[in-house]
Amino acid sequence: MADRDFPRNDLEAPSKPLVQSSISDENQKSELKPPEVLFESSKVVALDDRKHIGNNANSNNSNGAPKPHQVEREGNCYCGKDRNLNIVELLCAICFRWYHESCIGYQLGKLVPFMMNYFFVCKNCSPTGLESFKKNQAPFPQMCVTALGNLMQASVKEGSPRTMFSKERDIIPFIDSHWEGMTTMPRRVTQSWHSTINRALTKDVGTLFICEEDSSDGGQPLFGLLAADLTHIKPNYEAMIRGGHLKVTDMGIQHGGVKGRSTKRKLPGGDQGQGAGKKGRGGGEAAAPKLPAHGYPLEHPYNKDGYRYILAEPDPHAPFRQEFDESSDWAGKPIPGWLYRTLSPSSVLLALHDRAPQLRISEDRLAVTGDKGYCMVRATHAVSRGSWYWEATIEEMPESSATRLGWAQEYANLQAPLGYDKFGYSWRSRKGTRFHECRGKHYSSGYGEGDTLGFLIILPESPEINYIPHTYKDRPLVKFKSHLYYEEKDRVTESLKALKVLSGSKLIFFKNGACQGVAFSDIYGGHYFPTLSIHKSATVSVNFGPNFKYSPSNMSFRGMYEKAEEAICEQTMADLLYLTENEGKLRLDTYCM
Repeated sequence: MADRDFPRNDLEAPSKPLVQSSISDENQKSELKPPEVLFESSKVVALDDRKHIGNNANSNNSNGAPKPHQVEREGNCYCGKDRNLNIVELLCAICFRWYHESCIGYQLGKLVPFMMNYFFVCKNCSPTGLESFKKNQAPFPQMCVTALGNLMQASVKEGSPRTMFSKERDIIPFIDSHWEGMTTMPRRVTQSWHSTINRALTKDVGTLFICEEDSSDGGQPLFGLLAADLTHIKPNYEAMIRGGHLKVTDMGIQHGGVKGRSTKRKLPGGDQGQGAGKKGRGGGEAAAPKLPAHGYPLEHPYNKDGYRYILAEPDPHAPFRQEFDESSDWAGKPIPGWLYRTLSPSSVLLALHDRAPQLRISEDRLAVTGDKGYCMVRATHAVSRGSWYWEATIEEMPESSATRLGWAQEYANLQAPLGYDKFGYSWRSRKGTRFHECRGKHYSSGYGEGDTLGFLIILPESPEINYIPHTYKDRPLVKFKSHLYYEEKDRVTESLKALKVLSGSKLIFFKNGACQGVAFSDIYGGHYFPTLSIHKSATVSVNFGPNFKYSPSNMSFRGMYEKAEEAICEQTMADLLYLTENEGKLRLDTYCM
């Protein structure tokens, strides 16, 4: 597996804190009924004093942008379940709902419950459709609050609830054990930070903490939280916005990044921004994964070297989700694939991962530009039955450039022209030649810059074809740039042997609305993607519907855009079938790679 830049088994389950217990609603209520509080740094803000936050749905900040607290909270998490104080939960900076770690697709790394030093946006609020997360350096007062919250939880599980804890016996050992999960600050080499903890605790007595003498231990001080309700330990996003760490834009709330450098920062593969040769500094915005406009990580593994990679997300319906999330035994071990599911894109676009890397995809993922020799890109969705249509427009075709457009199955070679092998069928710009298995035959006149081409595929149903999509739940998961992917080994030889002609199938191509006739008939059955291969620097845009420039007349068909919703339903059915067929077999205690 040459040139693979990440290990197949470099996958760790999120490390869990030692605290694994729950507090009932009754236990969460303090007899003294302390005021509700919102922790941020070493300060505490009474909720009664924050009436300006979220009371007016039309209120704006000083820049005229809406405040983040305007969204009404109705329920929590993607799964719709209540909060679970046993586990790590993150608060979205936009909708202010809590999300369980096990339901979040982004690989968070080491965290502990009751943290305040992070920024998180859920996929429902993100303009990209992907979650974003960044852990910041925690000041020592915050670390003390987090430690005390976890210690309170642990005491409840042990059956002897406590609210006061020793600095030496409880607080410092907890912080020392969970340092990497609590902060991005490098672990201290010496123990001088012990005295810093003591100063942080004593300085904020009366604002964050309470202090009592331990009569059983020679009057040693015991520390606890001023506000005993652990559900109110959360990041203070309002203060982060005021401090410039977050900014409110038309795209939502975003991390502020490094001051004065955001306009110069260059995205991978971009043609604008700071010049080459300058090395960017680490930290700030550069530490967060860059996300495109249409919901797929910019940094991702490509389908190459005999392996394919499918973006995965947590499956809320998988068995033992909560047990897995609450267990510390899985730290550093491979995650069972059945706990996740294939991420189904919500719209049909050009694939970022299923393409030759040298091709340049536009930001909206609806246009592609070639580079030197022939290479190929597929769309995100495939069809296997019915009549489907899509269009392509030749935006630019410099001299000596060319295109071959049409349909291909998943194993068509990305580093070759479409129609090179048995898995693809194409129509070439030069002389209008049609290609399959490297054989070119005359089909029509050629096409060029400004022409709009239509591609209709007709696939009758066949009892010999399995229309249920792959679930990949039995495949290994690999981690790449904070996201999980199923890894699938190519089975080209087996697929070639399994190819069978689908009687009655047809490919019909159109040029500026004029039908050019049947290009191919009785093609191989299978799952076909809209596919483009480009020679040199031609640029082609695609239109998957619903508003086609030239819709075929007197023909019944569906636009490719309809496949997105249908694919989500089919994938959900396939996942449920897998879980049903393997009921009782999917167990954490018997799982092995």
